Amino acid sequence: MGLGNPGPEYARTRHNAGFLLAEALAGAWALGAFRRNGPARVTRGVYHNVSVALIKPQTYMNRSGAAIRPLLADSEFDASRDLLVVTDDAALPLGTFRLRARGSHGGHRGLESVEHALRSRDYARLRIGVGPQPETMPMEDYVLEEFTDAELDELLTLLPTVGEAVACWVTEGIGPAMNTFNRRPRPPEPLP
Repeated sequence: MGLGNPGPEYARTRHNAGFLLAEALAGAWALGAFRRNGPARVTRGVYHNVSVALIKPQTYMNRSGAAIRPLLADSEFDASRDLLVVTDDAALPLGTFRLRARGSHGGHRGLESVEHALRSRDYARLRIGVGPQPETMPMEDYVLEEFTDAELDELLTLLPTVGEAVACWVTEGIGPAMNTFNRRPRPPEPLP
């Protein structure tokens, strides 16, 4: 599930990094167009013999959890295994991302809404860096500000790698995806 805000006025904002990835994956995996399905737009298909659904909530960020409720009606749905929530993160630098198997919402309203709907923190999340947030700008203003052209280019350049991380999660699970994609760059070697 890629988080974001519906409507063309939000399409290029930092808060819509999750939507941008969901749209990129729909194209890369040839899943077809997103169609309205309750409180979300959804596309479904098969990727490497695994049934997948890409979900874009249409409820605005702070009510994203409403898009989870239809999944909860399926007795076989296990959020800790079957759900990856993709969102923006102003604490991570632009051009980076991190996977986690579980954790708190960290003040992110979309993740808070998902946590409330699930009544659990036990679900995977992928945070796409959109920072750093300027100290003088409130968080709400920063995440609802549009990417500059250069920032959007940097994000779009990163999306294929983020897509590989999601593909790894689909086929192998969150542990292998974290082990492969959360590698930190090595510090520079000291000069002799």
